[in-house]
Amino acid sequence: MGKQDDGRGADPPVRRRGQGELEAQVLSALQGAPEPVTAGWVRERLGGTLAYTTVITILTRLQAKGAVTRERSGRSFTWTAAADEAGLAAHRMRRVLDNEADREAVLVSFVSGLPPQDEELLRKLLQETGEGPES
Repeated sequence: MGKQDDGRGADPPVRRRGQGELEAQVLSALQGAPEPVTAGWVRERLGGTLAYTTVITILTRLQAKGAVTRERSGRSFTWTAAADEAGLAAHRMRRVLDNEADREAVLVSFVSGLPPQDEELLRKLLQETGEGPES
C-alpha cells in the first residue's frame, strides 16, 4: 500500500506572521479604503487566503484597541480605520506601560535608552503640551 495523501501536497511551509503584522496589514487596508468596507473587502485586499473568521477576529481586536470602528450595515458590519499606524503603536505602548507595576522605572528605562535626537523630540513635545519641564 502506498502512502496516503494528507492533503498538504508539496506546498512550501506557510510563513507565520510576526506579532502585530496581520493587524498592521488589516489597518493599512482600511486606511486605503474609499469608504467604510466589509470584512470580505478587507479579506480580498489581503490576498483572499485568510479565513473570513480570522479577518473578523483581527477587526474585532482592532476595534477593542480603538483603532477601528464598525457600523451595522444590514446583517453585517462595515469597518473604518479610526487610528493610523502611529496611533496604534502609541496605544500598544500605553498598554504595556499600564501592565507594569513600576511605571516610573519603565519610563526612566525607556527615556534613558533613547538616542539623543529622540530624547530631545520628547522634551520638545512635552513642553508644547505644557507637560514637560521648562528649558
